[in-house]
Amino acid sequence: MTTTASRPMKQRRPETTRMFESDFLERFSRIHPSTPFVAWLPVAAFVLVRSFGRHDLGAGGIAGLFLLGILAWTLAEYLLHRYIFHWIGTTPLAARIHFLVHGVHHDYPSDKDRLVMPLGFSIPLAVVFYSFFYATMGMRIGEPFFAGFVIGYLAYDGTHYAVHHFRQTTRIGKWIRRHHMLHHHADHDGGFGVSTPLWDIVFRTMPRAKRHADV
Repeated sequence: MTTTASRPMKQRRPETTRMFESDFLERFSRIHPSTPFVAWLPVAAFVLVRSFGRHDLGAGGIAGLFLLGILAWTLAEYLLHRYIFHWIGTTPLAARIHFLVHGVHHDYPSDKDRLVMPLGFSIPLAVVFYSFFYATMGMRIGEPFFAGFVIGYLAYDGTHYAVHHFRQTTRIGKWIRRHHMLHHHADHDGGFGVSTPLWDIVFRTMPRAKRHADV
């Protein structure tokens, strides 16, 4: 008869791993979940205040562009997640890049230090998007649009951390968490929206429960 004490203990998977041999790079691969809010809320506020201060758009116009910026982020979030984060090449270098960009999160989804975007990634991304909006829309339209885009990004980071580390008690919270957990545990080819499933619905990539998901 096999007793409980004689059964081999199932090893618990570690919640984190090193990404770099260099201690310096390893340190900057980790980020406290509050850091994006501390860094980017002042940027969004500054851009909004400057938009109001120019007096070249009314409050309604600024508010509308701000909301459009939030919506634009949800689309950018979907496209980045689907086509950049989940791009896997055929070479060892491509596999390494995929691991650094997103693969580490799928391998260690409970790593609390890697659930929001590091500033080393979000700052260049913000520069690219701001420059694009400025060049295509001009400052008058582009800046309030960019402010909404930043707030949309912060909603994404906050939602991502919350669904992994906080118990969801509301119906919508449980729905969003289930949507993301299905992406992690059942269908990597669906569920690319994190802050909202909107674009998964539009592009028909809602995740399917191919197997039981840990939700």
